[in-house]
Amino acid sequence: MDETKTPTRDQIPEADKWDLSQLFAGADKWSEDFASIQATFPRLTNWKGRAGESAETLAELLEFEKALDQKIERVYHFASLQLAEDSAHPEYLARMGQLQNLLTTIGETGSFMVPEIQAIPDEKFAHYLADPALREWQLHLHKIRRMRPHVLSEREERLLALGSSALDGYDDAFSQLTNVDMKFGALLDELGEERPLTQSSFGSFLVKRDHELRKRAFHQFYAEFQDHQFTLAAALSYSVKADVFRGRARNYPSALEASLFKDDIPVAVYDNLIASVRQNLAPLFRYYELRRRVLGLDALHHYDTYVPLVAEIETNVSFDEAIEKVLASLAPLGSEYVGSLGEGLRGRWCDRYESKGKRSGAFSSGSYGAPPYILMNYKSDVFSDVYTLAHEAGHSMHTWNAQRTQRYQDADYPIFLAEVASTFNEELLTHHLLEQTGDPKMRAYIINRQIDDIRGTLFRQTMFAEFEKVIHAIEERGEALTLDVFKSEYRKLLEAYFGTAVVLDPELDLECLRIPHFYSAFYVYKYATGVSAAIALAERVLSGAPGAVEAYLAFLKSGGAKFPLETLRDAGVDMTSSAPVESTLALFDRRVRELETLL
Repeated sequence: MDETKTPTRDQIPEADKWDLSQLFAGADKWSEDFASIQATFPRLTNWKGRAGESAETLAELLEFEKALDQKIERVYHFASLQLAEDSAHPEYLARMGQLQNLLTTIGETGSFMVPEIQAIPDEKFAHYLADPALREWQLHLHKIRRMRPHVLSEREERLLALGSSALDGYDDAFSQLTNVDMKFGALLDELGEERPLTQSSFGSFLVKRDHELRKRAFHQFYAEFQDHQFTLAAALSYSVKADVFRGRARNYPSALEASLFKDDIPVAVYDNLIASVRQNLAPLFRYYELRRRVLGLDALHHYDTYVPLVAEIETNVSFDEAIEKVLASLAPLGSEYVGSLGEGLRGRWCDRYESKGKRSGAFSSGSYGAPPYILMNYKSDVFSDVYTLAHEAGHSMHTWNAQRTQRYQDADYPIFLAEVASTFNEELLTHHLLEQTGDPKMRAYIINRQIDDIRGTLFRQTMFAEFEKVIHAIEERGEALTLDVFKSEYRKLLEAYFGTAVVLDPELDLECLRIPHFYSAFYVYKYATGVSAAIALAERVLSGAPGAVEAYLAFLKSGGAKFPLETLRDAGVDMTSSAPVESTLALFDRRVRELETLL
């Protein structure tokens, strides 16, 4: 394979790709199930006007919907993973478009269900819940009933269902533009060899020791965003408008509260996170100044904030070596956990390497009864990719454990909990790597990695969360969200979170247009709360606290069987308190001081 070019899909060895045959043997079988869904879903109307007739009738409806949903979930899972393999593949695009249209029709057909469940009188509903026919549906029904103030009439719900695909169009436009249409060219690397600059390889250039190479990569990368900034600003603006529309349509005070309500997260948790981080930025600024001194720079730019500070340690970790490191670090969780994960990672759960048209970044994606697949764009020279593997493995094992313990309707866990499981794995990896080395330089390297991880997960994601809150508030006040507004608001936050320690190039204002999570708002704060909860839980496990391992594994197995704050309290951490965030900020401060001493 020519290392100077991004390979096409057929140039990647089969052993390095995920095995989707565990979902469907092929496209023909997928089409059969798609046709089956088309033929089956109209039967939902058999229960229209009858959902509240009796406990038995309601149970029949729920069981029919469950069987339909499981088939839909698997069909969607397969189609979405194939599209992630190649975002420009016409067959994959057509299949996803076909499926999205069908899902809109199904949503319209089943839009009567929730309003009818909501309309059951309280006394009758309590009687129904006591009926054995609904014993397995109690939590699911409770979650539906608590949404009563935000569920509309049948006609209104039908309209929202009809408009769902159109309202989400900005996300597809953003994905196609950034993953397919935008071309970033190539760069001569430190060896004088030409390498493609892509969404995935950008991070690889930013960890190179050559300051001028990092600078060229940064400016060349953002030049392409500069050329498309108005289009991207329009997409982000309509993303915010869609969030505000949905929030107002469902009678929420704000888009933020609409997002938090489902998980029963108080707004105070979001606001306290921002306040706590804002009050503890001094160690971050001190770290940036340390970074400038160690790198020997007159001024530190954003593109200088990712390169490892320990120059003598250049890493080159193969994917198989990364698997071994991750599995060894997770040994405290027991042989069953490690054995299941190892079998999956070696047994083609994971799509390992970048290829032309492949979605950038990384994710874990599961459907009930199927493997929790992992997408990676692994680079052996980017040590943080080992952490990314540990992170996505955390998601996957959360899915793996929840699905084997909970019923379908209770297995799906909210993102608020997902980011705990993923970041927990990263903490155990750091602990393991520090235990394995007696070399002060390697220790400094790993501590630097942990500092950058907390910086990226807590400080950076909190800045992102504040940006999301700000731009939604602007829309809710009826003010215009233009390119200039996005850039100026983002610039204010860059200045607050970087202080005077970092030179903020004008191009960095465009970062607000390229972050995929901004097009799925009020997600990123969960990374920040997640790392705080994860560090607290990891410290319990690593300290050998009685019952800590069992409590953590019970957390993974609980899935969505409880609301997230209750689930975390049972595992040993209270996220309604600022203590977990403060503790993580204190750890960051300690690590910066230790790194100053080591260097």
